Amino acid sequence: MPKKVSSRPPIQLDIWKADGSFWKFFKEHYYLDLPHPPCAEYFVGTVDGELVCHLAVTPLFTAKAYRATRLVVMPEWQGAGVGTQFLNFVMQYHLEGNGRKGYKYHTFFHTSHPQLCGYLRNSKLWRQTSAKLHGDNKLRSMKSMQRTCKPIGGGKKMKAGYGGHFRAVQGFKYLGVGTTDSEKSIQNERKI
Repeated sequence: MPKKVSSRPPIQLDIWKADGSFWKFFKEHYYLDLPHPPCAEYFVGTVDGELVCHLAVTPLFTAKAYRATRLVVMPEWQGAGVGTQFLNFVMQYHLEGNGRKGYKYHTFFHTSHPQLCGYLRNSKLWRQTSAKLHGDNKLRSMKSMQRTCKPIGGGKKMKAGYGGHFRAVQGFKYLGVGTTDSEKSIQNERKI
């Protein structure tokens, strides 16, 4: 006799604009150890008062955009779909002009998480903008930073550099709900 499969119950995710102090609860689940992003707005998602997800959004006004970073979904909530809904809500919030300075800018997001990349690549709300499938040369980055930071005290003492890892980082742009970009994307997908 076949088993009856029931759908999962709906999850009520409450989204809050917060300050950077909530990061300490999510930090151990993030793969990088970096200082707070400059000028960031922070968002947390809760279910029944339990911290579930975190995201920071920084302005990139020289590029007429925002950049989302530090998306963390607590391990016990991963795979339930709350992270993608949370990310889409915060991106739409900024696209509608609710972010810093009230600009209605698109948001860029980079990730190396394979399942998240798959979701974003196949969503009508997102468009993939880049894919770097190998790491950078950390020594070359360090030398460049030493040259660049010399006037402000970095010089030869600086040991920092980016790269040296083999993460496959992919970039995406949030198109949004009801925007011409997303409508064009939907129409193009129907043609294929």
